[in-house]
Amino acid sequence: MNATTTALVTGANKGLGRETVRRLGELGWQVFLGARDADRGKQAAVELAEQGLNVEFVQLDVTSVASIAAAVELVRERTAHLDVLINNAGISGGFHPPEQTQAADFRAVFETNVFAPVQVTHAFLPLLRAAPQPRIVMVSSGMGSLAITADPNRLESTFPNLPYTASKSALNMITSQYSRALPGIQINAADPGYTATDFNNHTGHQTLTEGTDAIVHLATLDPDGPTGGYFDRRGPIPW
Repeated sequence: MNATTTALVTGANKGLGRETVRRLGELGWQVFLGARDADRGKQAAVELAEQGLNVEFVQLDVTSVASIAAAVELVRERTAHLDVLINNAGISGGFHPPEQTQAADFRAVFETNVFAPVQVTHAFLPLLRAAPQPRIVMVSSGMGSLAITADPNRLESTFPNLPYTASKSALNMITSQYSRALPGIQINAADPGYTATDFNNHTGHQTLTEGTDAIVHLATLDPDGPTGGYFDRRGPIPW
């Protein structure tokens, strides 16, 4: 990858998103740090830029069509193409026991975790198609795997949850469908693993660097790399 490689990471003012921006920036990439909160996003971008990284803040509320459109225009002003799109923004929606979960509990989670990646991907497709080797990384979760969550030996099976797990399973299917429908674009899903972030009150056993290993790997694939796959930091995982 050369210094002209460009990437956009959504939900990137903290946690896995910010660490992904930092790691891609260290490769010499031009990285757009997308975040809904302007103050936090700008601060994160400034701090990374102070480390000598080519990072620029892009205000991006992934649940707003208008915000997505504005982000596309800003990126288009800075570059003629987008090599990598990382759909990282996501929410847990809170972990309520399944017997207490109602249909309304799904709506906000699906808005951010399912509908938003589709809308963001759709909006950035022209810039992606202008790149010589476009890649899209969907940040999923092992909790979206039917096989993993059904395995009593896996930690993911111990967190019964309806909205979040269903949203990540849906994102996995979207990834699979996109990979066959959009030839020429490498599209894969990443499972960061149980990483210490605000998302889980820092109870995860992995570091941020470990949690972004799969994301960075898929963002930096060679042209003959996979598409339509589901990976954690150790390699392919079951759907």
